[in-house]
Amino acid sequence: MRTNELRIRTLPIWSGGVSIEPLRGGISNESYLVTDAKGRHVVRFGKDYPFHHVSREREIMTARAAHAAGFAPALEYAERGLMVSAFIDARTYGADDVRKNRDRLARLMRRFHEEMPRHVSGAGFMFWVFHVIRDYARTLDKGGSRMASELPGYLAIADELERAQVALPVVFGHNDLLPANFLDDGERLWLIDFEYAGFSTAMFDLAGVASNAGMTGDEAEELLATYLGREPDLATRRAHAAMQCASLLREAIWSMVSELHLSAPGVDYVAYTAENLARLDAALDHYRTTYGKTAS
Repeated sequence: MRTNELRIRTLPIWSGGVSIEPLRGGISNESYLVTDAKGRHVVRFGKDYPFHHVSREREIMTARAAHAAGFAPALEYAERGLMVSAFIDARTYGADDVRKNRDRLARLMRRFHEEMPRHVSGAGFMFWVFHVIRDYARTLDKGGSRMASELPGYLAIADELERAQVALPVVFGHNDLLPANFLDDGERLWLIDFEYAGFSTAMFDLAGVASNAGMTGDEAEELLATYLGREPDLATRRAHAAMQCASLLREAIWSMVSELHLSAPGVDYVAYTAENLARLDAALDHYRTTYGKTAS
């Protein structure tokens, strides 16, 4: 931490002296609240994570695009392994906030998906969760993960859930919509953290919002209907329920990969893996009870 603070103090962007305070809550990066004569700023440290498909160059581009489109705070400075953003005086959402504000979030996602392609640049990055799961499984197998014997079963689940998907337009998705990535300043909502953003299906963001906040089936369907602007048909509801399972499977396998490659202050990846696997079991049971198991 002291090395990070020394690096922060030497950045060329500050006006006068600075005060530095660690920010808690991240599960893969270290962040700090920095105050100088101009105001407050968030400094976030993070390397490229090829094992997680994370490119900081792409994240920086997306953060700038998201600010230009009106969704994110300004990116004030960036250099290798470090980003400085304007601080937003806002409440960080928890799961209860997401559930209570699901209609607002559905409309926010719809605007984000529609408007971001006008602002992003460079080569298009494709996020398809089922490819991500399969590639993470290869990383776990090569790395000798403690969960290696379970991988064939997880891959079979991913195949089942992929077969349930329906065709939707390609959008530019956030692809990591944990509750803490929504901020509410009392007047509007903000999005932060664009490590996994890229062209995708809207279904993954919708499923991520629902599954990460522990929405009930009715709440998730309301979110989906608000986003679509109509009542979804049976195939679309099934695809959404299946994608919620895929979202939890991806989060669990993400955590397994993190067990091998990451170390964040105060984060227990083994416990986070277990938490997401338990949630996956419950979601799969609900999905299969409601819709049946997709035939191969």
